[in-house]
Amino acid sequence: MYQFDIAAGSKADLYRDLLAALDALTADERDPIANMANAAALVWEYLPDLNWAGFYRLVEGELVLGPFQGKVACIRIPVGKGVCGAAAETLTTQLVEDVHAFPGHIACDAASRSELVVPVTKDGVLVAVLDLDSPEPARFDAEDAAGCEALAALLGERLRG
Repeated sequence: MYQFDIAAGSKADLYRDLLAALDALTADERDPIANMANAAALVWEYLPDLNWAGFYRLVEGELVLGPFQGKVACIRIPVGKGVCGAAAETLTTQLVEDVHAFPGHIACDAASRSELVVPVTKDGVLVAVLDLDSPEPARFDAEDAAGCEALAALLGERLRG
């Protein structure tokens, strides 16, 4: 059983503790799906105001639903389409304050209002995207983006197989 002491203080403390917890969870695990599943559960449990947290994996040139927490989701997303597809195509974090204003947004859950998508790479090659949705407009900020980018970087290093 894993138990983590996740800070209730600043966002910087929260993301520092999440990174340490993810490090502990993935250090000795070789399976990429298991590591993504635990990462999704960790983020879901400790980041407030989310209605979806998970991964889309790059499979044969398109994003395919991976481990997640939340309501059922879109299964396949073309690279370049929607927020996840934009992150995959550009290999850059997408921080969207209002998903309804994002051209080509794919609404898997109509309750989602804001979104943060971070590419997960291994050796500079996209393997997945970390996707966080919130029912709150402008839920995510630059500190969330930086914290999730650190999580994605660690996870990318740990993905094997």
